[in-house]
Amino acid sequence: MEFYHEPIMLEKVINFLNPQPGGIYVDCTLGGAGHSREIVKRILPDGLLIGIDQDLDAIKASEKKLEEYKGNVKLIHDNFKNIKSIIGNLGISLVNGVLMDLGVSSHQLDEVERGFSYNKEAPLDMRMDKTRKVTAEDLVNNLSEDELKEIIKEYGEERWAGRIAKFIVKERERKRIKTTLELVEIIKRAIPAPARREGPHPAKRTFQALRIAVNNELEILESALYDAFDCLMGGGRIVIITFHSLEDRIVKNVFRKLENPCICPPDFPICTCNQKPKLKILTKKPLIPDEEEIVRNPRARSAKLRVAEKL
Repeated sequence: MEFYHEPIMLEKVINFLNPQPGGIYVDCTLGGAGHSREIVKRILPDGLLIGIDQDLDAIKASEKKLEEYKGNVKLIHDNFKNIKSIIGNLGISLVNGVLMDLGVSSHQLDEVERGFSYNKEAPLDMRMDKTRKVTAEDLVNNLSEDELKEIIKEYGEERWAGRIAKFIVKERERKRIKTTLELVEIIKRAIPAPARREGPHPAKRTFQALRIAVNNELEILESALYDAFDCLMGGGRIVIITFHSLEDRIVKNVFRKLENPCICPPDFPICTCNQKPKLKILTKKPLIPDEEEIVRNPRARSAKLRVAEKL
């Protein structure tokens, strides 16, 4: 299957990132290279695009898609949490722009054996980086009931987290839970029928929670944002696309702290800490896809875009 990922809010991303000829830009989540391809076109003839992805399939597919620009592209199989060391190893200290598209790629959702989808029978995997040892199957079968409840509640914001965890533990006492649809059926039994008839698919939040836990997504995001900001030169921009409230809250809070780093008590009449603003937030409220894009690509529905510029 071809590695494909519909680039979310492509025009908005390019307009805000504003790639310039000769500039250096980092796509921290390369995916299907949809955003990267448009970025690299605008930095010719002497610019550099650094594409990072922890999914080796994405790297291999993007090598082919960006073949004609190979002199202006460096593709790195790694996690964007290592952005500082990645660009340092390339002999680069500062870059002009950073993009993070934190969504799961269409390819990852559609490739059945990856186990991301709650609509298709597959092994309970959910690893973005297939070299990682821990899978969703490991978590579902080995964590305690309290640990499962906490993950599903915190990362999935699932009101029925306690019942779902209890039902999982009861079922795995009978036999090991190995596939996506086995887990879906357990979740459906755990959630009362009236609640199942409302809102999104009943397994959506639990699958999101397990994916986040397997890939350690939220734990690395905050520090990665600060590191990405440190890698920007003055006037450089950081563009972030999130797909759920937990990610968006982290991005919003990091941007606010960097925009107003003052640590003086609120009742101090004058700032004495001499901490000056480090960035300017360019999107006071997150931007969202227009209806036309959502119709064309329903997976864009929950996307939010935030942008800031380093001072």
